[in-house]
Amino acid sequence: MTTANAQPEKLDSLQKLELESTIGFEGKVPHGLKLHPDRIHMIYPLGCNLVIENLQTRQQEFLLGHNNNISCLTISNNGKYIASGQVTFMGFKADIIVWDYSNRDPYARLVLHKVKIEDLVFNCTDRYLISLGGQDDGAIIVWNIETKEPVCGSPAQHKSAGITYCLVASKEDEYQFYSAGHGTLRFWQLDVPNRKIRPTDINTGVVKRIVKCMTVSPDGLHLYCGTTTGDILMIYIPAIQFKTIGPEKKKYAMGITAMQALVNGDILIGTGEGKVHITEKETFKSLKSLQALGEITSLALRGEGHMIFIGTNRSHIYKVNYADWKMELINTCHNSPIQDIAFPFGSSELFGTCSYQDIRIWHAPTGNELLRITEANKTCNSICFTRDGKMIISGWDDGRIRAFYPESGGEMFTVNDAHHRGVTAVAVTNDCRRIVSGGGEGMIRVWQINSNSQELLATMKEHKNAVVSIRINKSDTECVTASLDGTCIIWNLKRFVRNQVLFENTLFQCVAYHPEEYHILTGGTDRKIAYWEATNGAQIRELEGSKSGTINGLDIDSVGNYFVTVSADKLVKLWRYNEGDVHSVGIGHGSEVKKVKICPNTQHIISVSADGSIFRWKFPKTAL
Repeated sequence: MTTANAQPEKLDSLQKLELESTIGFEGKVPHGLKLHPDRIHMIYPLGCNLVIENLQTRQQEFLLGHNNNISCLTISNNGKYIASGQVTFMGFKADIIVWDYSNRDPYARLVLHKVKIEDLVFNCTDRYLISLGGQDDGAIIVWNIETKEPVCGSPAQHKSAGITYCLVASKEDEYQFYSAGHGTLRFWQLDVPNRKIRPTDINTGVVKRIVKCMTVSPDGLHLYCGTTTGDILMIYIPAIQFKTIGPEKKKYAMGITAMQALVNGDILIGTGEGKVHITEKETFKSLKSLQALGEITSLALRGEGHMIFIGTNRSHIYKVNYADWKMELINTCHNSPIQDIAFPFGSSELFGTCSYQDIRIWHAPTGNELLRITEANKTCNSICFTRDGKMIISGWDDGRIRAFYPESGGEMFTVNDAHHRGVTAVAVTNDCRRIVSGGGEGMIRVWQINSNSQELLATMKEHKNAVVSIRINKSDTECVTASLDGTCIIWNLKRFVRNQVLFENTLFQCVAYHPEEYHILTGGTDRKIAYWEATNGAQIRELEGSKSGTINGLDIDSVGNYFVTVSADKLVKLWRYNEGDVHSVGIGHGSEVKKVKICPNTQHIISVSADGSIFRWKFPKTAL
């Protein structure tokens, strides 16, 4: 056995995988969805990336520069700059990157805040950027955009007050801005010659509220603050005084999470229960409303507000035409970890993903969702297509195997109580007659699919822990199963007995046959990629697959020259099979990457992650 160690993790020297498109939207970022003043581009965060999407052509561009998840973003009033802030680990500094919109490059990197950037706002002339640190930082800093230097800073609130959550700049005066949060509401005056910002507390009397969002009226006279208790505070700006609170009777359920002042004086608000209301400017009573799916986290206006874009924490983006008040879903994705991904045999146009509560079928070139199959409060752990394309087979955590029609999503059949602790892996033989399933208790079961019934052919019990992956060879004579008990077993599917067993001091997460079927490739929690002989189970090579994270998924191309791995360190790596070295690396996922597949025509690599996003990478031409 030879051990070929991969090169040390010097990512800069490696070729980068080109990110072609993504399906996803980080809906949990407050006010993360923005519309550019040019009116044709929508900008939103996805993990460590900023996505600039053309609303007409749906073409995507990516701004890569953050090394952790983006927590807030803002666009300058003239559209020249985008500023984005990130979270980082406790004790480290969190970066703010100011991007030059015209050439899509970083213009400045501003580093002073610790741990998290809570909010960012440009002042009305775009000369200054005001940033607010999170609860571990608690400072407001004013930056000069021209010199890229900080002007001054100050603690955002009294020691006795809670966390400050949001900032908003004055519409008229370039030296004024406002901050609000838990028991704090302040008016700030910037004094540039003396390099000071001076706060004035706005007294709200007996009214104590947690403010999560604010907006200034178009005439610049009133400041509206949305609270977690579902009412709106109105502040008269010239006198810096609290004027009114409303609505008196019907508060907005689950708090006000986003708001925008409209040109006609009305206020557009989004609530925690997923409703968007247009409210009167004095009484704050609802004039009309719409219901979306999930808590509203972003409201973005196009132009004068004739078009409204809505982002929710369930990763949905809606478009509302103000005139006819109709809502249209324009972007959607999973909002919980994606457990598996599968391509139909020989087709690179479509692929399926599964997650908590649903299976979705996607059109790969456009990223459109073609079909959604929903099962309430259940998680789909594994998915595969039959070779003839007539069935989608799925394994669920309630112990059932469900088969669906791929066109309609209707249920074809269900195998009840297939496994005790949930069905954790499924695979279908190439003749489409049998299903091999693995469960959380370690059983391997083989099922015969008849025209109107499903019968259990065999149960093979050797694994002591959950089965995570099943691969069947081309002739349907044997299959390999990987388990969390540290073994991979090669089974004979004619006699239903064990042929070989592979032992390793690891929790296996993934397994694959080489296309020629003389090798088996495995990956697991020891961060190693192992090559095994399929005939006698001997290990022939071991590579270090990752410096820090579990190998979660791997896939080999149809020829066997390249394979791709994904791991908990958020990287996608393309390897040369025979040389055992990294050819190129894909950087951009914002959380742990769960699974990966090379599409059957070897043009793209699709990776899915724990935050519900799907990334489509170009397979390098140099590799083909």
